[in-house]
Amino acid sequence: MRYKYDVVIIGVGSAGMIAGEVAAKMGVNAALVERHRVGGDCLWTGCVPSKALLASAKAAHTMRHADKYGLAPIEIEPDSAPVWQRVREIQRDIANTDDNPDKYGGLGVDLLWGEASFESEHRIRVGERVLTSQYALVCTGSRPAAPTLSGLAEIGYLTSENVFELERVPRSLIIIGGGPIGVEMAQAMSRLGVKTTVLQRADRILEKDEPALTEILLEKLRDEGVDVQLGAELASAGREGAEKVVRGRVGGEEKQWRAEEVLVAAGRTPNIESLSLESVGIKRGPRGIVVDDKLRTGAAWVYAAGDCAGRYLFTHSAAAEAVTALRNMFFPGSATALAVVPWTTFADPELAHVGMTADEARKKLGKDNARVFEWDLSHSDRARAEGATEGRMIAVTDSKFKILGAHILAPSAGEMISQFTLAVNKEMRLTPDFGNLVQVYPTFSTSVSQLAAEATYGQLQKPFLQALRRINGLFSRS
Repeated sequence: MRYKYDVVIIGVGSAGMIAGEVAAKMGVNAALVERHRVGGDCLWTGCVPSKALLASAKAAHTMRHADKYGLAPIEIEPDSAPVWQRVREIQRDIANTDDNPDKYGGLGVDLLWGEASFESEHRIRVGERVLTSQYALVCTGSRPAAPTLSGLAEIGYLTSENVFELERVPRSLIIIGGGPIGVEMAQAMSRLGVKTTVLQRADRILEKDEPALTEILLEKLRDEGVDVQLGAELASAGREGAEKVVRGRVGGEEKQWRAEEVLVAAGRTPNIESLSLESVGIKRGPRGIVVDDKLRTGAAWVYAAGDCAGRYLFTHSAAAEAVTALRNMFFPGSATALAVVPWTTFADPELAHVGMTADEARKKLGKDNARVFEWDLSHSDRARAEGATEGRMIAVTDSKFKILGAHILAPSAGEMISQFTLAVNKEMRLTPDFGNLVQVYPTFSTSVSQLAAEATYGQLQKPFLQALRRINGLFSRS
């Protein structure tokens, strides 16, 4: 076993796994340190199990509403035990293949098990071993934030870390938080027959997304039977018989909500307490480790990526940051962490986001210098064919049509947002750049061309008509 490395990567979740593979391809002498299991939040408590659950829930919903497609509906009472078994089987399959710890040995990367902490400059302790390394990359991720609601700890609650350990879904569920996790879990649970209530402190769900689209998604959730309470000020929690009770106020009115279980989905906390960051001069901020645009910490030899750095709390951004950090270690100054990162809430329909919202653009540029273009899915032939017209696409540009942001509520919105991500990062224009792109028909992406055409011909219409009138005037005088 080696004790001297070019880079020690602490944490083998989304960022750490990619970092280990890239380090091997770069030919540097690397070690991975993990205290629990390879795969991190994404595989075990986040993206993989939640999307597997959403797929099962969507199948149940489709069967129940098959008449929408000209078929006989089937009213089913889902047996949640096989659903949870399927989730675990998918996790095991990924853990035994793409996320298998044994692969790192084949790549020439050491995988060390234990708790890591900084001891001094270029020295990292892992259990009884002390490693020396030219660089360190911290990728320790995050965990659900502990709630401060009085009485909740005493009665117990679920989070994304333990909900997938259940043997069956509860008969009823209160979800505290209306962010991406809360919205996804609410729709999935409701579609699996769970009486579901969402308690959201803000006056809308998904606060960082385009309000016009979150409102459409909110109505869909409510139409499907999810009880969404906005502006909920929670006071306490307790138990009455077999039920858990959450007490609070909505609009000044005292309220109580009862359910078999409570799921907390109200923020994340970085996993950095045990690292002894102060011993090497690394500062903490309100969201995690403080880094610069090269992802370097206050200790020049230590970098941080992913949730623990608090920039964007997504698997894809964690992986991208890990690669950026490695490039800057061994090719100094060669990469900058992207400021514009897309994300998607995987409800049905999906809600995807990149760049500025309409309000953000108006505040930054001024109302007259921000342009907003919308295209409703009711005009999409593919949406009509699939019975999925409850969606919309919004593009935000400056006065010269440079794309500043895009927001899509549609099936496969997470796939569609990629072209807008490229556009924002490359400072492309909605017209003519996007107007000249040919999209495959019939796809949901056809609406991208329709949106661009709306902007293009709306722009040309007034001068075109003015020119036409002048021409007609010349002919009338001749």
